[in-house]
Amino acid sequence: MEIAKKMINLTIDGKNVSVVEGSSILDAARKIDIDIPTLCFLKEINEVGNCRMCLVEIDGVKGYKTSCVYPAEEGMNVKTNTKDLIETKREILQLILSAHDKKCLSCVRNTNCTLQDLCKKFEIEDYDYDGEMPEAILDDASECIVRNTAKCILCGRCVSVCKNVQGVSAISVMNRGYKSRVGVALGMSIKKSTCVGCGQCIIHCPVGALTEKSNVKQLKEALVDPKKHVVIQTAPSVRASIGEEFGMPIGSLVTGKMVTSLRKMGFDKIFDTDLGADITIMEEATEFISRLKNGGTLPMITSCSSGWITFAEKFYPDQLKDLSTVKSPMEILGTLIKTYYADKMNIDPKDIYSVALMPCSAKKAEIIREELKLDNGLQAVDNVVTTREMARLLKESNIDLAMCEDSEFDAPLGIATGAGHIFGATGGVMEAALRSVSYLLDGTEIGKVEFKSVIGNNNIKEADIEIAGKIHKIAVVQGLLSVSKVLDEIKNGTSKYSFIEAMTCPGGCVNGGGQPLVDEYKASKIDYKALRTKALYNADKEAEFKKSHENPSVKELYKNFLGEPNGKKSHELLHTKYNKQDTYVD
Repeated sequence: MEIAKKMINLTIDGKNVSVVEGSSILDAARKIDIDIPTLCFLKEINEVGNCRMCLVEIDGVKGYKTSCVYPAEEGMNVKTNTKDLIETKREILQLILSAHDKKCLSCVRNTNCTLQDLCKKFEIEDYDYDGEMPEAILDDASECIVRNTAKCILCGRCVSVCKNVQGVSAISVMNRGYKSRVGVALGMSIKKSTCVGCGQCIIHCPVGALTEKSNVKQLKEALVDPKKHVVIQTAPSVRASIGEEFGMPIGSLVTGKMVTSLRKMGFDKIFDTDLGADITIMEEATEFISRLKNGGTLPMITSCSSGWITFAEKFYPDQLKDLSTVKSPMEILGTLIKTYYADKMNIDPKDIYSVALMPCSAKKAEIIREELKLDNGLQAVDNVVTTREMARLLKESNIDLAMCEDSEFDAPLGIATGAGHIFGATGGVMEAALRSVSYLLDGTEIGKVEFKSVIGNNNIKEADIEIAGKIHKIAVVQGLLSVSKVLDEIKNGTSKYSFIEAMTCPGGCVNGGGQPLVDEYKASKIDYKALRTKALYNADKEAEFKKSHENPSVKELYKNFLGEPNGKKSHELLHTKYNKQDTYVD
């Protein structure tokens, strides 16, 4: 029998509110749509009260209190907007600005910065304090992430996300007092650390201290090079998120508008990574069946999430044998562009400049892996730009995606199924795979699979499925800290799973490190990950074909080019290997 939770009553700015005992004052305020400013707060991730922007005044309590950690109590009378309190917060902002690089116009976060928003809110028009700037570090050695400590406000959000969500701890707050800074052990670049490039630190940074490594300059040069045939592929989740950068509601599905906007940019062809996802399923499902039949290594773990691959290579090299050897959808389509498409169109692969529009910062490192190069030494994908980067580039080119008409992807690599669309959401890869596993095995179909959260961890969900008369337990895992728990079970020999989907980012690619930024307060009021996911499943519902093995383009590719799934040619082109990666080594 569930025990009823005790409710307490308090007043905030004259409004009455009831909350569950144990709630903070900030929780109570947000319940009645009172927006108390925050800089460092992240619910259940970084609740430390460092920034002091959430200070409130409580009748009968001495001094101001940080509302994000101070518990709400019965009968409290809280004020958030008194004259003295507002002046105190203005002083706090001035002190933060005194040690902050205030080059806003040249910052990638200009007009989309929490600190900038608060300065506008509190009418900070000039700077009262000229504090000595701490020694700045610009760390741009990584292919994925750039750190600029001159912009850092020491909120600690990036450190907490890296540790408490991803279990990576690549960065930490170092030194004390005035010399405090967010840095990497031994003073090394983040490239040499345990960082996996996921970019969760970027999307949770309230300022411009952490950004993706930009490759836009190279893309611009390729677009105006008459010798280059420039093609672009678009990841599943981008179509459910890029509209936000143009003022459209979160969860808007803008597939056709996105294609048109890219065509206006000057790309010669626009292809769909979802087709690569369909082929991933054909290869991965066949590989899983082979492992089941032939006593291969189980559990088998999906391999499409590049941050997760790097995590495994750095933290769990002994478990690399569990990973599927299938390349990611991006790399599969990139490979087909410079082999199948190049041959079909009679284009020299060296003249093709292949771009991938991705929700993920880790993909920037994936494309330069030696294991993924083609036999002729070329990279399958030449450039990765994130959702945010492409939005900025479109705006610079005076292209308003929201105003574009719909158009279709280009042949012959533009037809995808609903299974390919849902790759961008947690659980989507597994669902897509299960739609084809039984069919490829014996021509039967698996019904809808019901996943249930593992007790104590909503980031790990499992289900039982019947394949060839035998029950197998499968799992869907999101966030690398949760992935590590599943890997520990495999390492200890206690794993009960046969097949595991591992997603680097909580929510999957819809919440990737290259996606549009969502203000922390807005994120507390709406589930933006769920809205983006819903858009992908709506695309699945509207798709003519629901299962990867039904895709006519997939059938054509295997018939006339690849042979059979997991066959000699497809294995040479579409599979890869993994290697242990060392960290903190010069």
